[in-house]
Amino acid sequence: MPKSKPLVEDNGEVRELSLRDMQHMQTAKKALPTSLQAKLRSRGPQKAPTKERVTIRLSPEVVQPFRQTGAGWQSRLDAALKDWLRSHKPASASR
Repeated sequence: MPKSKPLVEDNGEVRELSLRDMQHMQTAKKALPTSLQAKLRSRGPQKAPTKERVTIRLSPEVVQPFRQTGAGWQSRLDAALKDWLRSHKPASASR
């Protein structure tokens, strides 16, 4: 079996693919391990979104302690706000 030609030229540029190259290509499903395939699958749209995307400005004294806890800090901040709402009532805006 002849050795395949590298896809990258000596100057670092990707060479033009030939028909023979194309015939030897595999789909990602065949070429990638199943563990990586699972990571690349998208979740798809939510049937009923459980959270609402909003933009909010918070002081660094509030955000930093939650960010320092690592991944999932936004969910923990959400939980802290829910906990606060159990014992407090938000003030009405006065006009």
